[in-house]
Amino acid sequence: MAEDSLVPAGAVSLARPASLLRHLIYVLRSMRPRQWTKNGIVFMAFIFSVNQEWQPDEPASWDHMLVRALVTAGAFCLVSSADYLVNDVRDRASDRLHPRKSKRPIAAGLLAPGAAVGWALALGAIGTAIAFLVDWRTGAVVLGYVGTTLAYSFVLKHEVILDVMAIAAGFVLRAMAGAYAIDVPISPWLYVVTALGALFLAITKRRAEVALLQENAGNHRATLDHYTPALVDQMTAMVTASTVIAYALYTFTAENLPANHTMMLTIPFVAYGIFRYLYLTLTRDEGGSPEEVLLKDVPLILTIVGWVAASMAILTAYR
Repeated sequence: MAEDSLVPAGAVSLARPASLLRHLIYVLRSMRPRQWTKNGIVFMAFIFSVNQEWQPDEPASWDHMLVRALVTAGAFCLVSSADYLVNDVRDRASDRLHPRKSKRPIAAGLLAPGAAVGWALALGAIGTAIAFLVDWRTGAVVLGYVGTTLAYSFVLKHEVILDVMAIAAGFVLRAMAGAYAIDVPISPWLYVVTALGALFLAITKRRAEVALLQENAGNHRATLDHYTPALVDQMTAMVTASTVIAYALYTFTAENLPANHTMMLTIPFVAYGIFRYLYLTLTRDEGGSPEEVLLKDVPLILTIVGWVAASMAILTAYR
């Protein structure tokens, strides 16, 4: 009897959908949906525009603006996932030396590098096209973001200090795209605060990686040999103070905020959020995965929700 005759008639048809489903699951995991929370920066412009007056004949409405912001955030989810796929393909060898990153589908050999690159091209193209449909300026910023992330994946991530600055630039571009999407001006202070906040997250992540990998840090990424605990602690202290001060100055000086300076009431939310994150990083060693912290730590989640609610309430009251 031939060997093929021993295989049940429906086995092939059942195996293919199952294999496709596994493939899609590995692709989704490699897209890192948990990190899509970073794209919430897109909504900064929407939050700080609630006090603006709109003429009755203008097509913009809050519903319309919210939809445009949501679509822009979705576009960033696609292009950022494309970058994660490219990054994982490029770093698959070094990721196998990392206790957590070694479980990623590409590093673990569950998703072929060629397939990952194909998905990255598709996701990047779709995300960029969506951004251009929202506004040509939004599309241009998304293209700039794609260029920045590619430069990071291939060059800048191997350069000390420039690597964390490139990460911060990505957050600033998200905020800028969100402003262009709903066609509102944003204070330069907000970009400064966004950049400093992103630097804070990137530096604390580097510290967590150095602490976790210790003497093997350089084997995972050469730049980690240069991020000594003393250097990272100094950078963290400087950026932490700068972020709080910059946000405080923003609440007092930005032109689109209430003239009575009531936005200063939101400063405690920002200060507590930063200090809470430092506490989680330095005492619980959770700084290696900012997205996990944002999704799991209840006090930090409540702080973010409280900041958004307080900011919108203050701005709406003085619209």
